[in-house]
Amino acid sequence: MYSLDYMQTGIVVLCPTIEMAEAQTVCADSSVDYVSGAMAYLQNEKSSDPLNLGDLDLTTDEFILDEVDIHIQANLEDDLVKEALKTGVDLRQYSKQVETELQRIEQASIKDYIKESQNIASLHNQITACDSILERMEGMLSSFQSDLSSISSEIQTLQQQSVSMNMRLKNRQAVRSQLSQLVDELVVPSTMISVILDSPVTEQEFLEQLHELNNKINFAKELSFRETLACSDIQDIVDRLKIKAVSKIREFILQKIYSFRKPMTNYQIPQNTLLKYRFFYQFLLANERTVAKEIRDEYVDTMSKIYFSYFKSYSGRLLKVQYEDVAEKDDLMGVEDTAKKGFFSKPSLKSRNTIFTLGQREAVLSPVELEGPILIPHAAQRGDCRYPYETLFRSQHYALLDNSCREFLFLSDFFMVAGNSALDLFNSIMGKTLGMFLKNLATYLSDGYDSIAVFLCIHIILRFRAITAKRNVPALDKYWEAVLELLWPRFELILEMNIQSIRNTDPQKLGVLDTRPHYITRRYAEFSSAIVSINQTFPNERTNTLLGQLQIEVENFVLKMAAEFPSRRDQLIFLINNYDMMLSVLMERAADDSKEVEGFQQLLLARTQEFIEEILSPPFGGMIAFVKESEALMEKGQLDKLKNDEARITQLVRGFSNTWKQSVEVMSQDVMRSFTNFKNGTSIIQGALTQLIQYYHGFHKVLSQQTFRSVAARSELINLHHLMVEVKKHKPNF
Repeated sequence: MYSLDYMQTGIVVLCPTIEMAEAQTVCADSSVDYVSGAMAYLQNEKSSDPLNLGDLDLTTDEFILDEVDIHIQANLEDDLVKEALKTGVDLRQYSKQVETELQRIEQASIKDYIKESQNIASLHNQITACDSILERMEGMLSSFQSDLSSISSEIQTLQQQSVSMNMRLKNRQAVRSQLSQLVDELVVPSTMISVILDSPVTEQEFLEQLHELNNKINFAKELSFRETLACSDIQDIVDRLKIKAVSKIREFILQKIYSFRKPMTNYQIPQNTLLKYRFFYQFLLANERTVAKEIRDEYVDTMSKIYFSYFKSYSGRLLKVQYEDVAEKDDLMGVEDTAKKGFFSKPSLKSRNTIFTLGQREAVLSPVELEGPILIPHAAQRGDCRYPYETLFRSQHYALLDNSCREFLFLSDFFMVAGNSALDLFNSIMGKTLGMFLKNLATYLSDGYDSIAVFLCIHIILRFRAITAKRNVPALDKYWEAVLELLWPRFELILEMNIQSIRNTDPQKLGVLDTRPHYITRRYAEFSSAIVSINQTFPNERTNTLLGQLQIEVENFVLKMAAEFPSRRDQLIFLINNYDMMLSVLMERAADDSKEVEGFQQLLLARTQEFIEEILSPPFGGMIAFVKESEALMEKGQLDKLKNDEARITQLVRGFSNTWKQSVEVMSQDVMRSFTNFKNGTSIIQGALTQLIQYYHGFHKVLSQQTFRSVAARSELINLHHLMVEVKKHKPNF
């Protein structure tokens, strides 16, 4: 609602107020009433003094002078008042001027109101029309609000009904699902009955229906625990179907197991068939443990006998293709070839050296040979082939490894066992066979002295153990350990026997002395290189220790043998020949940085250097002694002591010039005759000639000193470069 408020300034203000309803009514009468009212209002304002203090009661107790001061102070701050006071204007005159101006403005304002009276009346009518329209809209909106309130309540009601219906639907669906599953599990279809009763167990349909039957049996057991009455309706037919299925499965599996017993049967084929129907045993284990145990026991008994019979026959046939010549307790490294045996003893090997030689025997450890096909005894007999023990051992144990891995995996899969249960089941089948293997091995080792064969068997087992670990088959772990516990002590015993045999060797009983390599050192070289090369893949500290002891005894033996020669020269030739031979053999198989190779290299170098000095001494000993003596005096600064040896120097210079070529030639021929290894002999000659040139260079150096400048024979010295050229002509080429 709107009203018109007329101010002193003559400006019309539209004020939304409810309290001025009466003025609104007056304005609605006519435009004249507006003008009259405005003029009356202005007249009243005119009659009142702007600074009229008539209403101010100065005698009242409520008057406070402080408020008057504040009012006066506020008026004094007015800009017009300040300007008037500043210019000294008369306030009364100024008041009249203001009043005149107000009257003028009032008259102008009244004219404006009269002039705009029609517009104001029109505005009032429009406002009235708008008010009526707004009242109708307010009524409509109120109606809409009430309708919306009712709709909202209806929506809430519908939502509550929807939630309730949704909950009931879910509950019904859940109940329906469970009831449907229950009914499906309880119902035994005719197809299942006909298949279980009539179809062969090998049919895929039988296997599928057996799965369904197993599910129904389990479901019936579960319902029986809940005391569900519907379970009793199907229990009888389910039990009869179970009995029929168990009977057919038992008959089928036992037939497969009995088929293993037929001669020349490849039992892997029926095993693979059983694996296709592994669910049969699972069904028996879950529903008829007595029958499951019967089948398991029958399988264990059958396979145990089969494996034992097979490996016993195979091991016996393998022994028939073994070498007839085997090492015996007298075939040791330190035993002389001419040793006699007792009257009742067996004839010895044709050559004991073959016992200590590896040759091609190491091939049994190569990946191709190690996992190659096993030996066929009757084929080997037809071809009149013979094999060393380690080859038979490899074939026998690879057959064991292959069958054991396959058997262990079959047991774990078909009989659903793992861990210790699987190991126990495996041992119940293979235990008798493994015991027979250990017994046969112990029998061989009790009378076996072929240390290389034993060591090869050790490394065969170490590699087979790695293969089973790679295949993740722990079934043979304890067997491998048992075999190694038999092999290691025997190998160490044989090695210690060889060490002791060398230690006890009497050089005087070994026949005629010879500077060539001794057969005992050759045995050692062949044996040591064989063990070192085999031991590189799986190093064993105990083996290295025993080899070190053996090397010490061999070195002592060589020194004892060398001491039997009367001359130092022959002793050195014997030592160099033996060291060179042992080093050459070792370097064929052992690594260059092995302890054995490094040890003999140092010994050979030391003895070679000593031998070079030994062979240079006869033809050139005088010159060498003079050079060494002179160099010693030069270091002390006492070379003048030899100042009077001009005759000696002259003899040395002329003697060397006249005989050095012949002496070098004789020396070269002698060296080549003394050493069996031409390459080693050539190396020694080169070393001797190099040493000779160094001595002659030293001879030149000594005679160039001031002390010997007056010696006339200095001019007869051979030019050093010329000597080197001539010496090269005597260098042998091999």
